[in-house]
Amino acid sequence: MKRRLNGPLLVFGGPYSNLEALKAMREIADMRGLTPEQCLCTGDVVAYCADAKACVDEIRNWGVPVVMGNCEESLAEGASDCGCGFEEGTACDLLSKQWFDYASQQITQDDRNWMAGLPRQIDYSYAPFRLKAIHGGVDEINRFVFASQKMIISEELLKADVDIVLAGHCGLPFYQKVGDQHWINAGVIGMPANDAQPRSWYCLIEPDENGLDVSFHQLAYNHERSAEKMRQAELGEGYATALETGLWPNLDVLPELEKKRTGQALSFNRFRINP
Repeated sequence: MKRRLNGPLLVFGGPYSNLEALKAMREIADMRGLTPEQCLCTGDVVAYCADAKACVDEIRNWGVPVVMGNCEESLAEGASDCGCGFEEGTACDLLSKQWFDYASQQITQDDRNWMAGLPRQIDYSYAPFRLKAIHGGVDEINRFVFASQKMIISEELLKADVDIVLAGHCGLPFYQKVGDQHWINAGVIGMPANDAQPRSWYCLIEPDENGLDVSFHQLAYNHERSAEKMRQAELGEGYATALETGLWPNLDVLPELEKKRTGQALSFNRFRINP
């Protein structure tokens, strides 16, 4: 069953156990007068930061639709790692084991049951557009899809068979158009976008009589507090420092073009999607 949309849709990815970021996101939604149904989380509520249980409680209390991320899938199944798709033995793989064990100890069986019941895809009708929300790829929950990977985006859009895909997982905000189809990644709110800015990113889609406006926005929150909590929990310095500097501790997952853009400030025009 498709969810029907009329007004704006606020899209955000990866709270990543960052309670300060998630609360800041909810405050913005409230300030804009958006209902929970006018918001969407593209998965990975739980990840690197220190407040796994509190973030699950917060987002369940908020009531926004959530797409199952690979972290939710792994935690629900009682897996031994996050299922992020990192190559075994890489720095990202080793760092993920630490926070995953910590998060797994925080959450309850009821939380796992909730995660297990999350949809892998959410279909929207935004007349006349058809939208599909996913986490990574259409068929592969932990597939990394980046802006520079035009062939992969084209392949995924073909599978999706909709006008617009709303995706997450990769951690970087971007918009790409392929033919008459559109790929939107809102980025994540729980970790910076490797752009040397501590603020994170989200996306707003606003309809009018002629189509849709797509805009990307920075999310300011108390990142110092989030980093302090990570250090208190002894979750390692890499991601705690990333919250403060805006630079990722490791670039293993990035294609070459995205690696070269490390530390470069991101800026976006408003994107227009017409019927």
